[in-house]
Amino acid sequence: MALQAINSPAAPAAIGPYSQAIVAGNLLFISGQIPLNPTSGQVVEGGIGEQTRQVMANLGAVLEAAGVDFSRLAKTTIFLTDLSDFSVVNGIYGEYFAGVFPARATVQVAALPKGVAVEIEGIAFLA
Repeated sequence: MALQAINSPAAPAAIGPYSQAIVAGNLLFISGQIPLNPTSGQVVEGGIGEQTRQVMANLGAVLEAAGVDFSRLAKTTIFLTDLSDFSVVNGIYGEYFAGVFPARATVQVAALPKGVAVEIEGIAFLA
């Protein structure tokens, strides 16, 4: 099985040796998205709400580049630098789904790239 890289100009370019997403069979593995503005490459200004909305927009752009949407996400992992932000992140995250929600884990981490407060990765199905 050949792997296929998925890249979207509407999501931030990778900041290291990785792809925004990889298709393997009928699965799409989306790298962790952080709240970078895809045009400027800078962290969005504002608090956890603004950061979470940008992360979800970045995830959506990668999903769209693969020809799917949030309804195809089967599993996500949310990384937070402060679990006290959970309720805000959870509320915004929930706005992007209807019906069946993906399986999910949320964990607190010591730090994230570029000093951001939230990162989300996902696995979606294509067929």
